[in-house]
Amino acid sequence: MLKTLEKYQKCSYSALEASRPINETQSSYQEYLRLKAKVEVLQRAQRNLLGEDLGPLNTKELEQLEHQLETSLNQIRSTKTQYMLDQLIDLQNREHMLVEANRSLRKKLDESNNAQVPLRPAWEAGGQSIQYSQLPPQSEGFFQPLGGNSTLQIGYNPVASEEMNVGAPAQNVHGFIPGWML
Repeated sequence: MLKTLEKYQKCSYSALEASRPINETQSSYQEYLRLKAKVEVLQRAQRNLLGEDLGPLNTKELEQLEHQLETSLNQIRSTKTQYMLDQLIDLQNREHMLVEANRSLRKKLDESNNAQVPLRPAWEAGGQSIQYSQLPPQSEGFFQPLGGNSTLQIGYNPVASEEMNVGAPAQNVHGFIPGWML
């Protein structure tokens, strides 16, 4: 009797296991068909949005398509406008910071110019034609004055630069050699 029950269980359970893959296969195939239909609908909608295959559409479908395009266009325009407004605000903030920095630097420059000892004019020096050059203070060491050559040169001519810079010192007050001389 025990052997008979075992045979019965094997037959009944094996039949259930054999039917399970068929059910899974059937449900997978139905899922495939559903997804395939959805892809076809999406591809048709995409072609319609691109202006293709509009012939089989009726008036109501064309109106819906037009409304969808207008809505999308309005969203794109509002997004672009918001992006440009954000950029404008950022640029205005940057402009404000640069104006403040410029104002601060101008104030420092004015204070620096006012703090320097004024040089005597040439006519007070007994008529001597001595030329003075006013150099900015070298407190920070960041800015270095240019040499005695104040002419604009575009390009490089070694002979002309040697002739012009004969009287210019090779080192400035603090002993730094300008970068163009290295």
